[in-house]
Amino acid sequence: MSATNDLGQWYKSIPKITRVWFTASIVVSFAPRLGLVRPHNLILLLTPIIKNFQIWRLLTAVLFYPVGFNLLINLFFIYQYSTRLETSTFNGKPADYVFCLSFLWLCNVIVGIILTMPVSICG
Repeated sequence: MSATNDLGQWYKSIPKITRVWFTASIVVSFAPRLGLVRPHNLILLLTPIIKNFQIWRLLTAVLFYPVGFNLLINLFFIYQYSTRLETSTFNGKPADYVFCLSFLWLCNVIVGIILTMPVSICG
């Protein structure tokens, strides 16, 4: 019981924006593993975005990591560096941090489309 409480306390101690990003990465990465969605529907493919209006691919391509050691490393980096940025550089300025993340997301999507990279290599 204590371990669950400690995990809950740790999770609640993560800054809000980092917590949303961390949780979204876990949910999007485990959804295909649990059979909720096909991994092919999460990657960045330009044709379905334009012809079928599958705009979720713009976001899920940046959040999707294959389950395994790669996912653990990416989650560690998201937690470590996003927490540090949110509590130091962008402390008290959540809109600035969301703008920064949005700009980086847009850059990732543009580079991914130009280089035909279906999944982001940097989270």
